[in-house]
Amino acid sequence: MPNHGDASWDSEQYDLELDYSPETNRLAGKATITARAAEDISSFALDLYSLRVRKVTVNGKPPRKYVHRNNRLVVTTAGSIAAGSQFSVMVTYSGSPQPMPGIDGEAGWEELEEGAIVASQPHGAPSWFPCNDRPNDKAPYSFAVSVPVGFEVFANGQRGQTRRKSGSVTFNFEQVEPMSSYLATIHVGRFIVSEDATSGVPIRVVSSPELLDASAAAFADVPKMMEFFEDRFGPYPFASGYSNVVTDDELEIPLEAQSLSIFGANFLTRRWEHQRLIAHELAHQWFGNAVTSTSWRDIWLHEGFACYSEWLWSEQAGQATTGHRARHFHSGLSAKPQDLLLADPGPEMMFDDRVYKRGALALFALHHEVGDESFFELLRLWVDRFGGTNANTGDFLALATQVCGVDASVLLDPWLNEVRLPPLPS
Repeated sequence: MPNHGDASWDSEQYDLELDYSPETNRLAGKATITARAAEDISSFALDLYSLRVRKVTVNGKPPRKYVHRNNRLVVTTAGSIAAGSQFSVMVTYSGSPQPMPGIDGEAGWEELEEGAIVASQPHGAPSWFPCNDRPNDKAPYSFAVSVPVGFEVFANGQRGQTRRKSGSVTFNFEQVEPMSSYLATIHVGRFIVSEDATSGVPIRVVSSPELLDASAAAFADVPKMMEFFEDRFGPYPFASGYSNVVTDDELEIPLEAQSLSIFGANFLTRRWEHQRLIAHELAHQWFGNAVTSTSWRDIWLHEGFACYSEWLWSEQAGQATTGHRARHFHSGLSAKPQDLLLADPGPEMMFDDRVYKRGALALFALHHEVGDESFFELLRLWVDRFGGTNANTGDFLALATQVCGVDASVLLDPWLNEVRLPPLPS
């Protein structure tokens, strides 16, 4: 995103210690980042919005100086850090977190009626911790979040021990698989966690007691979705399992984070319009979270794949076939402006619905051309080869050509690099 991220260094580990008061929406944090210099550096930048920086150290010592301005914390080191060298930076900070504005609207920390939720895609991570906010900077995370007794915390990864002290309780989570900053999240509220005992992958619902029955009904098919997607895409990529987190508040849209998805109370129905979103967010665990696009211009590798996964699940669940869905949405796109370039939609249109549907149609065209065996072999190899890392459209086209025996660059070029909508294969 514009004015986010610093390519001169890469993160290797984030350790976040947070103390949050839901009553006042006050956050005190300490972020310790293990990093590696990608080039010789005498200064580097972190992204941090609104919150006040209290202290900065580099390798345990004060830097020459630091300046926090225009959502960028620029640190000038006491001496040069050589390319390839590991270093650590620690930032303590505090304030009242709030969503961060961007080209596509606000994202990040959201204060709820009782608690908070983080929905950072694509630019909201700096609303609650200092980070190198670019999708191609992935690292493991640990979270230690303290809240008043009576509140619960849920975050990415595996839940660890809980410690209680002086009216507060600290919840620990470890996300061991590398994660982009926009996928990091915490949920603070009064909720309970229920787990499905029938699935090979741990599957949980996190909701208030009042919404537990409605959540159980809405997410009843998730174990079947998981089994189906594992068959088509390969093993579920995160050891901690998968959770659907539900807020008592209504949300405009659901959103995926690594190892979990976030839904408002307004999405808890069995209607297809909501069931497709449940399938969509689950599919992002493979496409977007395990394999993350190198830059946001390749967002179709997330949203097109997740949208096509909706159509695959629709057919598996005995509803409309992929072909029916493809014809329906191709007809709809034909009536819309022909001014979107799928391979690079730009920041203003990266979440335009046409990116989702046209990306899914491009995959439908490839699937139609090569058949089930080659297509799903491609998707499984895509996740196996690039899981935990980043990839771009060129990587996908090269792998598709190798696996499927067709020139994928030629086949998909009209879908990716022309604004005019190609005809649907019949």
